[in-house]
Amino acid sequence: MSNKKRNRFITRIIVLSVLVAAIVFTIYTSLAKEKYDVLEVGDYAPDFALVDLNGEKHQLSEYKGQGVFLNFWGTWCAPCKKEMPAMGRQYEVYKDQGVQILAVNIAEPDLKVRTFAEQYGMTFPTLIDTTKSVMQAYNVKPLPTTLLINPEGKIVKIITGEMSENDIKGYMEQIKPG
Repeated sequence: MSNKKRNRFITRIIVLSVLVAAIVFTIYTSLAKEKYDVLEVGDYAPDFALVDLNGEKHQLSEYKGQGVFLNFWGTWCAPCKKEMPAMGRQYEVYKDQGVQILAVNIAEPDLKVRTFAEQYGMTFPTLIDTTKSVMQAYNVKPLPTTLLINPEGKIVKIITGEMSENDIKGYMEQIKPG
């Protein structure tokens, strides 16, 4: 076999090996990956338990009978920074009317989240999803994402993107217990 033919044969074997490895990797990751159903309005909100900045555990199912304003956010997220003060003001109005806010940060360091919460005056429970398991269970893609959960535990609305204070007020009215 000439050098030219041998080199071409080796190149083809390498390319074929890379393609086979890529196919095997793709099949393996798609089979091994945990699947989450896409949540829709009308579905029951998946239960979860996370710890807040004060070390207190919050389990969604413990809020049954109340409306839950479930907000996923990040300290780097510009719309999150804009809506947090409005959420805080509306929380003060609605917390005694049976509407709770659970603000779920996506896997940022405790100190960073604590500093943000103090800076923006967040008085509602601020939770950190360190493993991103709650984010995955709720199929959260863009931040901020907010889910409105009625007193029966069903999702009544999914909001992606920034909300105005009027939006927040209207949403809290929607999930306020009858």
